[in-house]
Parts: sequence; structure tokens; C-alpha cells
Amino acid sequence: MKKLLMTILSLMTIFFVLLLYSRFIGTTGLITHEIALKEQIPESNKGLKIIHFSDLHYKKVITEKRVKDLIKEINRNKPDIILFTGDLLDKDYQLTNKDINFLIKYLKKLNPKYGTYAIMGDQDYSNEEALKNIYLQSNITLLKNETTYIYNENNDKIALTGLESYLKNMDINKSYTSLDENTYHITMVHEPDAIKEILENEKTSNLILAGHSINGSINIPGIKNLLLPNGAKKIKSSELKNKSVYISNGIGVNNINFRLFNTPSINLYRFN
Repeated sequence: MKKLLMTILSLMTIFFVLLLYSRFIGTTGLITHEIALKEQIPESNKGLKIIHFSDLHYKKVITEKRVKDLIKEINRNKPDIILFTGDLLDKDYQLTNKDINFLIKYLKKLNPKYGTYAIMGDQDYSNEEALKNIYLQSNITLLKNETTYIYNENNDKIALTGLESYLKNMDINKSYTSLDENTYHITMVHEPDAIKEILENEKTSNLILAGHSINGSINIPGIKNLLLPNGAKKIKSSELKNKSVYISNGIGVNNINFRLFNTPSINLYRFN
């Protein structure tokens, strides 16, 4: 009986230690994942650097200091283009004027060569007008089911399509109407479950970037997939084989305020 009690106490201690770690340590830190892309792009774009980040969910666990550290790390990498795949804000928090002014001040410090582009995440719609204002005053281009072109000094271009949230207003047909099919093409979408539909209906995307999943929040084999949010449950890794598709692990948290063995991260893509 005493041995059983000690075993139970030990398991409870481990559980509470992991719980505290997941809440107060696992949600902190920042890793930059560097990914080399060997893609067919104009020679003058070889060496191009793109930073991709997602799911800030500002104020849920992300403090002002965390935002400052994030901006500093992004700029340290001297990106040519910055792409944000949604959920800057969180549906559970209403922004104050102080929050809005802070985000504008620091997002404006992002300093890519060719611009910063963003799309809507499913939780951004709760503060949509505030979000539009933040992006407008931060010199960030918000793409809503539309395609734009990014030109370098030699006038070579990359096509960039930004889709709205798959769980809200995504419209593939509208988004690709002005697409030049001979141009290298990047698609941004928030939810990974949209990727299958994109691959079936839009054959010109060379690179697809998504977020939303937070990598399952708790990154333990056999448990991670149980914690994926709606919009990140249907796509199978086998469907992405040999495809240039990358899903950001995110910065903040989604449905639960925990991250276990799943450090917040940004992606740095280099075109070699």
C-alpha cells in the first residue's frame, strides 16, 4: 500500500511539474528554423530570404517584451520579405488603445527589403477593424483573397497570394484571377486543412505557407494530434509528400495556454 501511494505521489508530482513547465517555460523562448529552398526562380532572386511567422495571439501569453524580442530576432536575420499567416490577435481579448498603439509602434520596426505581408487568421475576425488599422499604420499589406506581385531591383517578380481564413471567408476562385502562371508563386493560408483544396484547385503554387496548428501545442507522439485545432486535423503528411508546404509552429498559444516540447519558432527560407 505504501509503495502504491509513493508511486501515485510521484506521478502526480511529475504531472504538476510538466503542467507548470508547459505554462510558464514551454510558452517562452524563440527558435529560428532555417530552410533551404532549391526552387526555380529568377537568377536575380537567388539568395532571397523570407521570414515566415504565425499565430502571435497577442496578450494570451504573449507580453510586450515577447513582441519586442520577436521583432528583434526577425530583423536580426535581415529578411527580404516577411510573411505572417494569421492570428495576430486572440478572440478572447479585446484590445485597448494602448495595445493598438504598442503593436503599431513595434510592427512598424519590421524592416524587410521588399515588404511585410499578412493574412487573416480565424481569430482575427473578432477584432477585424482594429487589425486593419494596425496593419495599415504599420506598413503591412493585408491580403484578403487576392494576389499581388513583389518586384526586385531587376524587375523580376514573385507572385504572392493571400487567402482569408479557411474557417471563415476563403475564396480560391477569387484569389487567383489575376495570376501570371509563368511567375514563381507563393500562397499563404492560415489553416492547414485548406492546403488539400489549394493543391486540388490551384496547380501553380510553388510554395504554400500556413499556421494555425501550433504543432499540436503539446508535442508528444500519440498525443499531439489529439490537440490540433479545427482547421488543422484533416490534412495528412502523406498528401504533402514532395510538395513545398511549410506549416509554422507559431509564436503564441491557441485553445490552451500550454506548450510542451514545442518551443515557439519562426521559419527562415533561403532560396539557393
